[in-house]
Amino acid sequence: MIHQLTVKGFKSLILDTPVELGRVNCFIGANGVGKSNILEAIGVLGAAANGVVDDESLMRRGVRAGVPRLYKSSFSCERTPAHIELTVNSTEGGSYRISLLNPLESPEPSWSYKTELLSNGTREIISSGIRSRTNLNPKAGLAALKMVELEESDPAARLISTLQEYAIYCPNTPTLRDITPDQQARKPVGLNGGQTAEGFELLRKHLESLGDEGEQLLDEVLELMDWVMDVGVTTQAGSLLSPKVPRTKHLLKFTDRFMAKSRNELTAYDASEGALYILFAAILCLHPSSPKIFAIDNLDQALNPRLLSRLASRLCHWLTSGNPQRQLLFTAHNPAVLDGLDLSNPDIRLFAVERSNVGLTQIRRIELTDKLLDMNREYPLSRLWLMGHLGAVPNV
Repeated sequence: MIHQLTVKGFKSLILDTPVELGRVNCFIGANGVGKSNILEAIGVLGAAANGVVDDESLMRRGVRAGVPRLYKSSFSCERTPAHIELTVNSTEGGSYRISLLNPLESPEPSWSYKTELLSNGTREIISSGIRSRTNLNPKAGLAALKMVELEESDPAARLISTLQEYAIYCPNTPTLRDITPDQQARKPVGLNGGQTAEGFELLRKHLESLGDEGEQLLDEVLELMDWVMDVGVTTQAGSLLSPKVPRTKHLLKFTDRFMAKSRNELTAYDASEGALYILFAAILCLHPSSPKIFAIDNLDQALNPRLLSRLASRLCHWLTSGNPQRQLLFTAHNPAVLDGLDLSNPDIRLFAVERSNVGLTQIRRIELTDKLLDMNREYPLSRLWLMGHLGAVPNV
């Protein structure tokens, strides 16, 4: 897993100290403070680890494509940086650091590597000065090439592989309903929620192969949809869907426990959107082919506050069940998400994201201090956030 992230000069992020991540990482704060920038910084690292940083490679990872004048930090109190510097360290000892260049006035399609460093904790595999050699293409990363020389168990290889898989997911209701195509399709689901039916079918087969443990996990997912008796996948919509509605080959089919048995089946097009978002999160957490590290921007959208709290309480368990090394970062605006986070568990971390008086994004981990514990005995964390005791609220 990624243990530390340091960002200098990317959008609103000029961090003096690294952000220390856990398994489940929740970022809260007002709109526009830079929460998504944190997720995107790792996406840039993922593109760099795969060998090229350009619009296509960034969008593939859910990063918004942008020109250098928007990617490089720009503050009246700070000098515009010549390059963007990003560093990650893994819990196993691997480390990857890059600095990227692109002219503001005449931007190139691909960013150039000024420096690139890769270490497994005991030796440097790529040295920071290697990019100064004139016979190397400055727009092509070396980390991906070095992977063929490293053992899979090498901490550096594991870190690069993890970064290469990273993606930011941001589901939306039309795509989850399969009436709008996903612009970035991948396994087990697309970045906007496409292929949810196929992903759930594969997940269900996987969980059934695990026996009792898998059945219990599936029950935990279905329990979050109190109106659902069962969820399946069909290729025959038949009378369940109007012929005027666009459809994909595979469709989710829900069985409603309250409706008459002769008419109690419906597809994702008619089902509660909350159920679709629950299934989407469950697939990402539990499916074996999900990335080892991924992000969900706005995890709380379309979910009832109490349902959101229940979902948040299960994320860590689902992640470890799917893969002991899996890691999640997510943003949220609904205070109810905090009531589902067990902050006494070091694997679960809550971060307040704010802007300083000059506009720089600041990230502060919220821990259960004695003072916060005393207040938490009287009020839930959601209420304490709204009351302003955790910070990360808009100045309005």
